[in-house]
Amino acid sequence: MEMLQTTDFWIGLIKIIWINIILSGDNAVVIALAARSLPAEQQKKAVLFGSGAAVILRIALTVVAAALLQMSYLQIIGGILLLWIGVQLLGDEEEGDGHSKTSGGLMAAVRTILIADLVMSLDNVIAVAAAAKGSMTLLILGLAISIPLVIFGSTLMIKLMERFPVIVTLGAALIGWVGGETIVSDVALHDVLEARPWLHYAAAAAGAALVIFLGKFLSRRAAKAATT
Repeated sequence: MEMLQTTDFWIGLIKIIWINIILSGDNAVVIALAARSLPAEQQKKAVLFGSGAAVILRIALTVVAAALLQMSYLQIIGGILLLWIGVQLLGDEEEGDGHSKTSGGLMAAVRTILIADLVMSLDNVIAVAAAAKGSMTLLILGLAISIPLVIFGSTLMIKLMERFPVIVTLGAALIGWVGGETIVSDVALHDVLEARPWLHYAAAAAGAALVIFLGKFLSRRAAKAATT
């Protein structure tokens, strides 16, 4: 029986690590977008602090996520926040030389990361909690191990964004996509979504398009203002 419990522990740990590998992609994109315009030294700190704080936040959210997801309009508010973050991050795209709005400071970048992760993690942590099967030790250990995965993914994304600027647009679109999904997944819209399943993808696509359109508009306007 003791051997079985040990086996179950390691199987649960592997599940949690795997879930976090899958779910860390969007978090890595947010961290990279928020940190990309900071000086090199502050980039490393933003990635480290943002990744660590995001994982700790997920541990805390696991306890209350199921209850929060049952509250009407909470995901609508969260989705709108994500759309706003996506627009702001993309709007900074063409303000080079490390002086974008996002580079208002290390704490500003970390704050952006935490707000985005708070919204994006509400439904994700339910999967992690299910794999932990009530074991807080297993939950904390599994999520702690995932910190290097998020840090590595964020660092890689920053380097890719520097080399291929189009990834910035794609990353902002991803945030918009998740924002649209979050809004339409709200409890208050459950019946509407159940009757029209296609709205899930329509809302996600609309969120991505909105972020790209408004973000590019703000970016061009800022660039024009800088030259006048």
